[in-house]
Amino acid sequence: MAEAQKRGLLPQVALPEVMLERPQGAGHGDYASNFPMKLARVAKANPLSIAENIVPLIRPIPELEKVEVARPGFINFTLRSDWLAEQVDVIRAEREHFGAIDLGHGQKVQLEFVSVNPTGPLHVGHGRGAIMGDTLANVLSAAGYRVEKEYYVNDAGGQIVAFHRSLYARYREVLGLPTEIPADGYRGSYVVDMAREVITEKGDRFLKLPEPEALAEIGVIGLEKVMDLIRSDLEALGVRFDSWFSEKSLYEKDGQYEKAMSILREKGHVVEREGAVWFASSELGEDKDNVLVRTTGVPTYFASDVAYHYNKFQERHFDRVINIWGADHQGHVARMKAVLGALAIDPAKLEILITQLVMLKRGNVEVKISKRSGDLVTLRDLVEEVGVDACRFVFLSRSADSQMDFDIDLAKKESSDNPVYYVQYAHARISSILRLAQEKGIDFTQGNVALLTAEAELDFIRKMLQLPEVVETVATKLEPHHLPYYAQDLATAFHSFYKQCRVVSEEVELTAARLKLVDAARIAFARTLSFMGMSVPERM
Repeated sequence: MAEAQKRGLLPQVALPEVMLERPQGAGHGDYASNFPMKLARVAKANPLSIAENIVPLIRPIPELEKVEVARPGFINFTLRSDWLAEQVDVIRAEREHFGAIDLGHGQKVQLEFVSVNPTGPLHVGHGRGAIMGDTLANVLSAAGYRVEKEYYVNDAGGQIVAFHRSLYARYREVLGLPTEIPADGYRGSYVVDMAREVITEKGDRFLKLPEPEALAEIGVIGLEKVMDLIRSDLEALGVRFDSWFSEKSLYEKDGQYEKAMSILREKGHVVEREGAVWFASSELGEDKDNVLVRTTGVPTYFASDVAYHYNKFQERHFDRVINIWGADHQGHVARMKAVLGALAIDPAKLEILITQLVMLKRGNVEVKISKRSGDLVTLRDLVEEVGVDACRFVFLSRSADSQMDFDIDLAKKESSDNPVYYVQYAHARISSILRLAQEKGIDFTQGNVALLTAEAELDFIRKMLQLPEVVETVATKLEPHHLPYYAQDLATAFHSFYKQCRVVSEEVELTAARLKLVDAARIAFARTLSFMGMSVPERM
């Protein structure tokens, strides 16, 4: 572009960024740029004339067949057919590394997600954040980041106290003693089941202790049982964490809570009024100040998060932290950014993704989800009913900021109407083709990919080659929903190819070339499914 300005072919104005995009319709090349139209708005010139001046200066490269101007001011780029065919061998050579890019250059990234209060089993709403976080970890790792997945265990605070009191009340109730469930307690049947387990293991020993001591001891047992349940539920979903961080540890002597509070005090960001301790966030542009320590002397969840994020950045030195929170945490985002700035940590290093609600349906009937009331559909229930793969695919299929309807009936359907089945069936069919070739003793390793010239073949290759771009998009925008969309497009391209091009035929050389193509497709499907944490079935 600088050369075009030097020659007087473009006006002497600040040039907009040159972006390449995939054209919407067929016949517009493989890539397109609307640079002439963006420049036209700045330069007040004809975009078509700008495009015509630029195209002759674009240096030819081996991959390109042609560069064309298109109305009203696009520049379209078309890849060479023989270059596309050659990429089949490239994909087969890369194998399990296909789709990997070096975007992160080894940066240390922490992904913290799920982090549900340990007061009961996970429900279906938690599954969305779990699968989103796990998938992002897979993609970011493939994009060159060093990723650590963490679950923050909220083992301190008011809700955990309410759970302990609920468990103790049920313990007494099962033993036949009059009791009353706390008004803010947990009433689900799982609390009764847990109380029975405690009785089986410990008998009535807690009745002989003073209530504060009994609550403390039974609380420890209850926490262990709930965390074992949560770990088991996540394992069933294929989600595993690298670390489990205890909120209580923040309050150990000379721990992160004391360090973070000292910094805020030293910098003048803490005020005391009305018997409480406040973070003076209004002085940093927030609408109001936020309570750090209540009038009772008990730190708030916000105070815990301040200490926790101090630990992430200043103690463990993560270059980037990504938190995935539920919709009820939206109001927490701005104050977290503000307090990081107050701690002299770049707020841009913290990225917070908010997942919207999940509406679970059985037929046309919505199923309510409430851990406290006991009207609970657990995540384990859903996994057992529709399967891990369906859970993961469906939860990924909408952007995080969209509310989701989870259609159980569709997720279980074995037909092309079900996108999970549609995608996995494509891989299974590919596997059956390769098994057939093996049974026939066909050696296709020396196949000549130059014979792949049919439009359906080339379109299929084009779609496979988009995987690294999808990885970059997901890693850059933190939007894993692009993966299931791509998987469906890839399956459509395969089915179109399969209908139009017979793979194993009497034409020996063409058969070998097409088997190479199918083998490359197996790799593309396997990588895509693996990024989503799904199984890669060879038979269905």
